[in-house]
Amino acid sequence: MIKILIVDDHKMFVEGLEFILSKEDDIRIVERCFEGKGVFNKELLDKVDIILLDINLPDMSGIEVCERILKMNQNVKILVLSMHDEESYITEVLKSGALGYVLKNTGRKELVTAIRTVASGRTYFSEAITNTIMNGLINNNKKAKPVEKDIPKITRREKEVLDLIMDENTNQEIAGKLFISLKTVEAHRSNLLSKLNARNTAGLVKKAMEFQLA
Repeated sequence: MIKILIVDDHKMFVEGLEFILSKEDDIRIVERCFEGKGVFNKELLDKVDIILLDINLPDMSGIEVCERILKMNQNVKILVLSMHDEESYITEVLKSGALGYVLKNTGRKELVTAIRTVASGRTYFSEAITNTIMNGLINNNKKAKPVEKDIPKITRREKEVLDLIMDENTNQEIAGKLFISLKTVEAHRSNLLSKLNARNTAGLVKKAMEFQLA
């Protein structure tokens, strides 16, 4: 069962989410918060798997909420629901540690897919968001390619693990495909996060593309 906390100040939108998700047997909404400060409760965070988070809240930025949540509980996964598709918003969300970004005008099927994907520990972005990220990276690469000496040096095995991460494989799937232990995969992932100065999988993917490692 995927246990969800909704953080959004638009009550009609929240009610719509509740109605949509009530039809899914493996998803249950356990709490709702209509402002950011109501989320910072350890007992609450310990009983949820995913937070559906709006980045425009009445009392504080959803970006700040995301960062503070993950400092309190790194096991909680955050899926941002927003009306904004601007690159600046998306970049800040990626930096904050959220695993997904979905536009509020998305359909029920995609929303449920996004929730299940993020619940499994993988990243999920709406097609429009992916296009914005890709266009931004392409434009940035046109402006300036990375200097050779600035590109992190990774091993052949780390490159293989990175390629599989980019293809959205889980640690278990990577271990099976490379015939190595799960502990070894986790070690390679940790090394990649350190070498590329990334905080999570989404940041790792972004850095890999910036350095043209994938």
